[in-house]
Amino acid sequence: MCGIMGYVGSKPALPVVLKGLRQLEYRGYDSAGIAIADKDRISVLKCKGKVADLENLVKRENFPGSTALGHTRWATHGEPSTPNAHPHIDCSGKIAIVHNGIIENHAPLRKLLEAEGHTFRSDTDTEVFSHLVEKFYRGDILLAVQEALTLIEGAYAFAVICQDEPDKIVAARRESPLVIGVGNGNEGEYIIASDLVAIVEHTRQAIHLDDGEIGVFQPSGHRIIDKANMKVEKDVESITWSLDKITKGGFPHYMLKEIFEQPETIYDTMRGRILKEKAQIKLGGLEDLIKLPSAEKTTTGLSHLLNSKRIVIIGCGTSWHASLVGEYLFENMLGIPVEVEYASEARYRNFIVDKDTTVIGISQSGETADTLAALREAKRRGAATLGLVNVVGSSIARETHCGVYLHAGPEIGVASTKAFTSQVCLLALMALLIGREKHVITDQRAGTIIQRLLEIPSQVEEILKKSSLIRDMAQRYAGFSNFLYLGRGYNFPIALEGALKLKEISYIHAEGYPAAEMKHGPIALIDENMPVIFIATDTEDQTYQKVISNIEEVKSRHGQVIIIASEGNESIYDVADTVITIPETEYCLTPLLTVIPLQLFAYHMAMLKGYDPDQPRNLAKSVTVE
Repeated sequence: MCGIMGYVGSKPALPVVLKGLRQLEYRGYDSAGIAIADKDRISVLKCKGKVADLENLVKRENFPGSTALGHTRWATHGEPSTPNAHPHIDCSGKIAIVHNGIIENHAPLRKLLEAEGHTFRSDTDTEVFSHLVEKFYRGDILLAVQEALTLIEGAYAFAVICQDEPDKIVAARRESPLVIGVGNGNEGEYIIASDLVAIVEHTRQAIHLDDGEIGVFQPSGHRIIDKANMKVEKDVESITWSLDKITKGGFPHYMLKEIFEQPETIYDTMRGRILKEKAQIKLGGLEDLIKLPSAEKTTTGLSHLLNSKRIVIIGCGTSWHASLVGEYLFENMLGIPVEVEYASEARYRNFIVDKDTTVIGISQSGETADTLAALREAKRRGAATLGLVNVVGSSIARETHCGVYLHAGPEIGVASTKAFTSQVCLLALMALLIGREKHVITDQRAGTIIQRLLEIPSQVEEILKKSSLIRDMAQRYAGFSNFLYLGRGYNFPIALEGALKLKEISYIHAEGYPAAEMKHGPIALIDENMPVIFIATDTEDQTYQKVISNIEEVKSRHGQVIIIASEGNESIYDVADTVITIPETEYCLTPLLTVIPLQLFAYHMAMLKGYDPDQPRNLAKSVTVE
């Protein structure tokens, strides 16, 4: 989950690396550090705190070197502190490394190295690797890294520099992302990073390392080898999104910017994929050919979806909530049996899938460790795997049989917002596509849903205009310590998502439940100190009156009632303390609208409490470790 940044080339490395660390700080912000190779030494500066604290340290020094590594940390082993910050060096101070991941066998390796006379300066698992590289170094840093990796168990992305070979960076990955920016100019330059956002300002050309690959990068060129020591030719891919996608654009926080980007990102998810005149959907990624181990012939991802006897959707956190919406869409609209699994649970039990199953993995980053591992296991068991990811070239995108990109643009905010609505939008498009192909959705019904989908971006804009009203609502409820979120049907997952957002950035205890489950326990918590947020939108739905009964039960126990309701429902004001309305749409599309006020509510609550929503405590953006 940490941010890795490295530069080797002809320019001064320090400004490039520091700027990259600022872009990567959403991946970890409890400590930061740099290591610069300059002539006959490696200089290391690091500190507990944010990248700004590191920059203050750097101002006092002069580092002209053109090879450097940087790191911003999210702690796993060892508390946030200056000694535990990366980069870590060996005993001689000649080798410096940065690392993202977890070395699972660090304890026995540390004992072995200490017995051989190595001295450790930190409590981290990472420092073990710097001493292993030292142990094997005999004048060739690439060879030393290769040998050290043979002893490592766990996930990693490493970048290594050496005083004796100051014009090189060696990089390696396994189950943790690492991308290489290929620069231009008279001499070659390379930027090593854990995320594309750190390199896009310098180059639009990138190489993605795959699991088990190691590369050495220097101004004269690069070489990449696999674990069998065979040279690998890699495609250089183009980055298509613009630099303004990773700036705040005048907003105080990335999260708020990304909430307000949703009219655009939802439209971008649909753009080019809806054939309105024919009431049809086109998802090119599903047309990719796939070959299952047990299949007699090659088929397409769409054909396999159409013929699957069962669909399993897996994800973590916000992506799991989107998966639940997908379950309602597929089962209600298509009649296909769907199961939604926490990826972290699926990977460690008897995950029963086969050639007649399609497993859909949902992940914004495309690097979520549990989701990736569960997809690999499903693939091993013969299932077709399909990825719904936002990051082009990510591990899930490369390792699934086929998939579809969200096209939401870079999401920097740790609390996911625009990726969630793009995920739900894409699942709705998939349901329409499958329904039309299987002839279970009529032309008229498909045309109606498509028309309402196309209205969603402008309807989201209408809700966003109520931001100040929602801020006033947050002011009213800022003193409460617990919240209950309740919804039914398509909006039960939104109750979960709303509660998660409040927990993530406001540190307020909140729980989401199906509204009918309130009577099976949570009602015991209801009193005047328990605000309850109900999502009650579709007055035509058979469960609407049931939700109204739940609201009356809360009111009778003096609970505070906040309702997300559809415009035009005047009667809802009789049973609510506070009402936020959304435009009317198809019931199956309401999650795209009901989630918006809950995102804004969480944001404003965090601001009122003085918390930074872009850097919530103990959280980082991409969970690439278990």
